[in-house]
Amino acid sequence: MSASTDPRNGASAEGEDHAPTHTAASPRTLDATAPRPDTAPVAAEKSAQVGRLAATVERLREEVQAARNAADGRALIELAKGILVERLHCGPAQAARQLAELADQSGISELELATDIINQAARDHVTRIATDFVQATGGGPPGDSTTPSVAVSLRTTESAALAADDTQTVAESLLHHALAPLGVTAVAVWTAGHDGSLTLSGHAGFPDEEAERWHYVPPGVATAARQALTERRTVRLSTTADGPPTIGYGHGPHGGRIAVCAGTGGRIHGVLEICWPQPLGDHPPAVERQLEALAELCAHTLEALPAPPPGLTPSVRSSSVRSSSARSSSVRSSPSDSELVDLSDGLHDAALVLRPHLDSEGRLADFRIVYANTHFQDPAGRPRSALNGSLLLETYPLAVGGSEIYSRIERVYATGESFRAQRMTLTTLVDQVPLETVADISISRHGHSLLMIWRIEDETARLASLLQHAQRLGRVGGFEENLVTGEITWNSQLFSLYGRDPLDGPASLRDLATRAHTDDATAIGRFLRTVLHHQRPATLAFRLRRSDGVTRHIRIAAEPVLDSEGRLLLVRGAYQDISAQHWTEVALAATRDQLAHTEQESAERSRLALQLQHAIMPPTHGPLEAPGLHIAVRYRPAETEALVGGDWYDAVALPSGQILLCVGDIAGHGVKAATGMVVLRNALRGLAMTGAGPAKLLGWLNNVAHHLTDRVTATAVCALYDPTTRTLRWARAGHLPPVVVRSDNATTLPLTRGLLLGALADVSYDEDDCQLRPGDILLMYTDGLIERRDTAVQESMTQLLIGAQKPADTLGQRLDHLLTYSKSDTDDDTCLIGIQVEDIGGAGTQRSSAVPSPAHAPAHE
Repeated sequence: MSASTDPRNGASAEGEDHAPTHTAASPRTLDATAPRPDTAPVAAEKSAQVGRLAATVERLREEVQAARNAADGRALIELAKGILVERLHCGPAQAARQLAELADQSGISELELATDIINQAARDHVTRIATDFVQATGGGPPGDSTTPSVAVSLRTTESAALAADDTQTVAESLLHHALAPLGVTAVAVWTAGHDGSLTLSGHAGFPDEEAERWHYVPPGVATAARQALTERRTVRLSTTADGPPTIGYGHGPHGGRIAVCAGTGGRIHGVLEICWPQPLGDHPPAVERQLEALAELCAHTLEALPAPPPGLTPSVRSSSVRSSSARSSSVRSSPSDSELVDLSDGLHDAALVLRPHLDSEGRLADFRIVYANTHFQDPAGRPRSALNGSLLLETYPLAVGGSEIYSRIERVYATGESFRAQRMTLTTLVDQVPLETVADISISRHGHSLLMIWRIEDETARLASLLQHAQRLGRVGGFEENLVTGEITWNSQLFSLYGRDPLDGPASLRDLATRAHTDDATAIGRFLRTVLHHQRPATLAFRLRRSDGVTRHIRIAAEPVLDSEGRLLLVRGAYQDISAQHWTEVALAATRDQLAHTEQESAERSRLALQLQHAIMPPTHGPLEAPGLHIAVRYRPAETEALVGGDWYDAVALPSGQILLCVGDIAGHGVKAATGMVVLRNALRGLAMTGAGPAKLLGWLNNVAHHLTDRVTATAVCALYDPTTRTLRWARAGHLPPVVVRSDNATTLPLTRGLLLGALADVSYDEDDCQLRPGDILLMYTDGLIERRDTAVQESMTQLLIGAQKPADTLGQRLDHLLTYSKSDTDDDTCLIGIQVEDIGGAGTQRSSAVPSPAHAPAHE
């Protein structure tokens, strides 16, 4: 033992007691990945064993596949032998020799000859597809001589599918026998659920991890298979990237896809999805029919075999499905027609049990009425016995064939998704006269049969439902009380209004006062005397106190019903919840009071502003004594008293002999504008006594507006006229320039620089002068004369100059004409001053007049 070697660590057992112990942190342990001389032969031996094992597994897999192919081929050969036994009336051994001799004479294999014999005997769709493919390709599929023919591939696939125990095996057989020669690298078989879901029943060519990710597709998820199932057609994708995500799209985004519905007899059981590694091109029609035949083969498989349980790897699925095949068949079995007949008889509505009717080629042609339940009434008056066994389109050609109902029936049978619709119009022939009926339709699939339920709309029931909805929306509850028997009837809405449990029963009309507010007791007493004693209809609004503590405002209307002898028999009426209306009226009353108060305050403010404006600029003004000038003023207030503005004007003879002329406009309306006008107008009068020029006066007035007012801004034009020299010096602060009319030619004075008043402090203004002549007219105005919302200022100025040029007998008439034909639409107040220069020698003492009048009264002459 001392000289032996321990196979676990390669160390000698003899030196085990003296060798140092290597912990996890020792350098020798950290370098454990490096090969040691004594372990290299062991690693090489293990690697060789793994290689031999992999080769053995691959060889066994090929042998299993070869055995499976041989078994599929033997099944076809045995089937062909059976056909020869039947045709030649010989034994199995003689049929086998005959098959071998015929194959040797024809120069083909026994498998190909067996396929030809089966095709000649079957004459089915597989035979037609094989014949079409040979005719289209001129012989057979491309490839070498070892490539099987289309007929052999299809028959071998069919044989393998019939012998398979699960859909997984069918998918592998489809890929190996029939689709691989077409260049297909992967295939997936989907089972369609009744709710529109998709379950991966079989696959080949996809990794197991990818199959596990896509084992179940919930309803509503867009995939290529879902699109084919929903649209009930073949879906072609040139590349996987062109369509929605699907199984394997990440491994081959540039490969083509085809999704074919797998159905038989009009019923879709699933979808066959086929994948190519390259982009999809155009296929010959024979290849398209070959794919459809394979999809139909999948449909028969999906109908006969259970779907594999999800969550299992491919190696486990096969055994799992085979062990549960018997159990699944009982679970998946569809209900018989007798069970569906019993179910339809238990319904309260009319119902038909339908079975698909196939034509000679196995395609869905119509649906046969298997049973009409006891509640079914034919719109044409035919007995139920006459309908059983008849075809649906023949029985109801207009109701079904002439509408979308038949397509809905086909879709329900194909996909299993139920259909429901309300108020569909059905047209039937009654003595060759079309009769329309409105019904609610419900169609559902049960196994291979359909249950079609329709509920004919009753006019009485429809009106009752309409009345019920109207009472609910109007919060109205009805009642009837029999005073002889004491029976009281309430509808459900009245219990809701009362907040009363229907189990407690209705309350009598005589007990109304006990459930109302105490202040309404007198009114309720008068109401009951009118109805019960005077036997006259009456209405009452009162406050109902419910048991849950909520008080509702209710209006009740009641009328007595008398018997044939004039005695009171019963009282019927209705309650209506008017709480929302009551509180709305209360809110409206409060709003009206507040609005009246607000209007009164607004009128008072407008009256004060107007009085303040008239106090500054009275409607009449005495004449201004100024040599050589004739002054006229027009003032037009705003049409709305609430828009009292801040337009102002002034004409003052200064001690120096000069005449101060000014026009201004305060921004805004109301009391604030009027008070700002007072401040600026009086300030300018006081500043003008200093003898300063117009530019200096506007600079000082700007500081007054900026510092001594409550953020007042304004525009203004200030001018000083010297009668002795007829010189006019003027400056402007953001205002429109004055207009000079000379010899019926009107022009504006050149614009000078000047910011509006109150915007900034310490602003300087430019000043200009103008030499006037006798007969010249100077016009100073506010923007209310020309301003329009839809017109530029330059265009409005042009219209003003055109109007000013028109001749007039007096200055006042000229101003009146300008105001009358003004196109202003801003409803703003307007101020207009006209100054006419006259010759001192011929005029004598001149007078000025300023007559502001809303009616444009003429100036005092």
